[in-house]
Amino acid sequence: MKRPKPIIVRRAPGRPTEARVQLAHGVRRAALGRGGIKPLKREGDGGTPTGPLPVRRVFYRADRLLRPRTPFPLKAINPRDGWCDDPSDRNYNRHVRIPYGPSTESMLREDALYDIVLVLGHNDRPRIRGRGSAIFSHLARPGYTPTEGCIAFSLRDLQAVLAQLRPGGRFLVLP
Repeated sequence: MKRPKPIIVRRAPGRPTEARVQLAHGVRRAALGRGGIKPLKREGDGGTPTGPLPVRRVFYRADRLLRPRTPFPLKAINPRDGWCDDPSDRNYNRHVRIPYGPSTESMLREDALYDIVLVLGHNDRPRIRGRGSAIFSHLARPGYTPTEGCIAFSLRDLQAVLAQLRPGGRFLVLP
């Protein structure tokens, strides 16, 4: 089977925390990490890592959105879903059940940022302590303010990304 073309992510000219993302039917705006694009990602640096970022799975808020159509493993977020970002923990950069350790992010957010979450394959195979965790594609804040390292879109654009992705699909973040 032919590998699908990646979704290309480039820094927007003059805007280190914003991207232009090439989809099959046009270019879309996205927010990047507060640290811009980083070739050597470190935990807490706020950078969006360069390179290929395969889509591993999709989470969504069933209480807010219809079930998205996707070829990737799909899970409705519940109150016990979390993500460990503690480099010293054995479950670093993994989905965990909360309550968990002190450095665990809840996937069930009050804001809409995680209404749809694409888990991106960064520092997961193998996991290296301190090289970054919880790199997702999710919904953007108003004004496309910077993320903690993720790639964030409007709801409409993230739905367009999901519609384009096929098995083996990935983002390619260019330096």
